[in-house]
Amino acid sequence: MTIDELVTIYSEATPNPESMKFVSNKMILANDSVDFRSKDKVKDAPLAKALFEFPYVKGVFIMNNFVSITKSEDYQWFDVIPTLKKFIQEYLQEGKEVVLAKKVVELTDEEETEVVRKIKQLLDDHVKPAVEMDGGAITFKSFENGIVNVVMKGSCSGCPSSTMTLKAGIENLLKRMVPEVEAVEAEAG
Repeated sequence: MTIDELVTIYSEATPNPESMKFVSNKMILANDSVDFRSKDKVKDAPLAKALFEFPYVKGVFIMNNFVSITKSEDYQWFDVIPTLKKFIQEYLQEGKEVVLAKKVVELTDEEETEVVRKIKQLLDDHVKPAVEMDGGAITFKSFENGIVNVVMKGSCSGCPSSTMTLKAGIENLLKRMVPEVEAVEAEAG
């Protein structure tokens, strides 16, 4: 094994005290994400399924080069981080499948309005990078009657500070840049 083939993992705190971001030096899941809030919801994601075997894992979000794990409140991070880091590192080092290949269907909306395109662009350029740094993801769901609906995933789902971020940050940005926007509402992914 060469130094280039070596997988390294480090942990990073997120704004959600029950979630921790485990970052790899290798891409884990490019151009997609998976988010599971319980073991029984896992489908086609062997890494997530394996992580849920740990008794303290309550949620798994995988995207780009990181895995965000939400733990049970009954456990402390300092007790479980070393085990999770080692497990993820070995899993990736062995080349095991993270997510089973799925048929990708690209949906295009012929009638997507200029307002919706602008909202999506602002989310992509200004919001997604910051949310991803915190171990989560945000996706546009809809825009109707002045209300932008987004889906929050990963450590942002259920995070105590996500409501404040949503209202103070995202909503203010969109209202300032897109006058048609009156409010932003989020749902957990």
